[in-house]
Amino acid sequence: MLPLYRTRTDAGYARPCLTAIFFTLSTFSGASAQDALSQPDSVESAKTEQLSVIGVHQPQTSSADTAHLLDHALGYSTYSAGGVSALPVLNGMADDRVATLVDGMRIDAACPNHMNPAMSYVDPDSVSRAVAIAGITPVSLGGDSIGGTVEIERKDPLFAKTGNILVTGHVRGDYRSNGGGSGASGSLTVANDMFSLRYTASYSHASDYQAGGSGQRVRSTEYLSFNHAVTLGVKKANHLLALTFGQQDIPYEGFPNQYMDMTNNRSTFVNGKYKGDFNWGTLDVRGSWQRVTHVMDMLSDKGGHSATTGMPMNTDARTATYAIKATIPLGLKHTLKLGSSFDHNGLNDWWPPLQGSMMMGPGTYHNINNGHRDRLGHFAEWDAQWLPRFSTQLGFRNDLVMMNTGKVAPYSWTGMMSMADAMAAERFNQASRGRTDVNFDVTATGRWKPLDSLSIEGGYARKTRSPNLYERYAWGMGSMATRMIGWFGDGNGYVGNLNLSPEVANTASVTVDWHDPNPTQRWDLKIQPFYTYTHNYINVRRLSRFSNGLSMLKFVNHNAQSYGINASGSVRLWDKRAYGRGELVGNINWVRGVDLVTHSGLYHQMPANGLIGLHETYENWTGRVEVTLVKSKNTVDWLRNEPRTPGYALLGLGGSYRWRYFTLNAELANVLNQRYYLPLGGLSLGDYDATGVLGPLPGMGRSFNMNLTAAF
Repeated sequence: MLPLYRTRTDAGYARPCLTAIFFTLSTFSGASAQDALSQPDSVESAKTEQLSVIGVHQPQTSSADTAHLLDHALGYSTYSAGGVSALPVLNGMADDRVATLVDGMRIDAACPNHMNPAMSYVDPDSVSRAVAIAGITPVSLGGDSIGGTVEIERKDPLFAKTGNILVTGHVRGDYRSNGGGSGASGSLTVANDMFSLRYTASYSHASDYQAGGSGQRVRSTEYLSFNHAVTLGVKKANHLLALTFGQQDIPYEGFPNQYMDMTNNRSTFVNGKYKGDFNWGTLDVRGSWQRVTHVMDMLSDKGGHSATTGMPMNTDARTATYAIKATIPLGLKHTLKLGSSFDHNGLNDWWPPLQGSMMMGPGTYHNINNGHRDRLGHFAEWDAQWLPRFSTQLGFRNDLVMMNTGKVAPYSWTGMMSMADAMAAERFNQASRGRTDVNFDVTATGRWKPLDSLSIEGGYARKTRSPNLYERYAWGMGSMATRMIGWFGDGNGYVGNLNLSPEVANTASVTVDWHDPNPTQRWDLKIQPFYTYTHNYINVRRLSRFSNGLSMLKFVNHNAQSYGINASGSVRLWDKRAYGRGELVGNINWVRGVDLVTHSGLYHQMPANGLIGLHETYENWTGRVEVTLVKSKNTVDWLRNEPRTPGYALLGLGGSYRWRYFTLNAELANVLNQRYYLPLGGLSLGDYDATGVLGPLPGMGRSFNMNLTAAF
């Protein structure tokens, strides 16, 4: 990656990249792979590692959703979904437009509502490193995406010093007053200098939360989640091998902005990674296999049902991947990266008949029948340090995306209530369904550092994304069937399009980093404007209206543009032995997206938002006062009937105390119990089924959150 900036951390130098925000979350028992190769860890070092954050202030750790580890990163926000299933957004590009990598592997959602995104499979307490790269992403960090990259890395194995035995771990308990949330997690590691065995587990639960202001219960926001994983590590000289076997079970998770809820989701997986140093360079090899069985229905608090018998929907997905990356120094000033990757995603999506229902029966509705999406990618990336203060990066990537699916079937071929779906199924089965896309990505970036206090980095990227399985193969035309498709939380129904072309995004971005040249860096300011023109942007056109005013929409290609600016800064106000250290931090993000065919706003663009906070550190104490500011959302996608939301300001208080091997974190969120609506929350469909009132999703009211961690 292009050396655009370097910031010293406890674990070494952060890897640089354009428009990137890095978080190194090596908490207690965590360690980086580099540390594992070069510095075997002892019990004491494992107990005293700190949460280290580069680029913005320390993220909130009270949420059970890993996606919220990156809150307040430049250009980053989340789509509201289930309690542990938020979808990432970078510079207004969301979900599949963002390459989300877990332990270096791409994981696609296996659900027509995208209820199980990649980060939902990882407990926040297991994460050692989280990275959000908005805009221009190096080709080595993912293809088949146009919005950026999110990287999540689990903690690498720990090893003892030579001749010693290491037994270490930690336990953590969580409590959240709003919704009665609770959780527990922990890990145990037994290792010598060559072998390491670690077990991690977590549990998280919450009931429906209360909205700010009125204290209204927001239906379908409950969840229950379990995670288990075992990691075996082997280290010898400059080589590290780690294998992780795990299972996740979510017995239920409510989705307030969907017609359906998740009534079971089980994932079984194995991840493997090898890292080695050789005379010619370094080699990084990853591989994974995962099976997901997923069930949707309606939980008891949605629509007043007494049991989960609204409409069963099942998916069974299998994913197999590999990724190989070699880094080869070409002299002292040049580095070449070469890589290859393959992702197989196989999916069956079927809806069993509902006994006694004329609409949902008598047969099984086959939505995706033996569908597959295979992606084979190769890349080359060249880093060059031409002058001490000037460097460049040039990357090229090719991705071959191959998709197909079998024949499908409606609930009934003859019933009047299934006639629209029966006719659509017949047309779909007669059509040629196989598709192959040949995609090319190019990135070119440069960094110039004219002064010790100033660096300017900029570049251009051409990125390509092929449609997902549902965008191409969701074939139903009935009112009920189409409303079961869609990960947007808008209540509309969606129809796929076999003739979709891949999206091609052209992005230009510049980042100006002005900072204190002193190593203690008492102040810094980053400003980052960007512009993206997307050819064949996958948007929608309206086919018809439903009785509730919402619409049936079909995926189509349009052209679109988005532009905006991100900024962050900090200044040290005091640093005295008697008073500790005080710092003022802040950031602001603004993006505007426009469909150049319909001239509507792009869906789910976060309005201008920012944060200003005062942070204090005194010996083992830390404290913070923060205000989150969000402008009213007035630019909306009128085709999707996107709701407007008023602006708001939320006050938050928090702090922590460390004593020996114990750490206590506490916060009071939304101190004033402000009533507000989530700009990316979509429609509150859970409340609509029960009350008949259709409106935006309310945000959470006041909540006291705390967690206690003990390391040993």
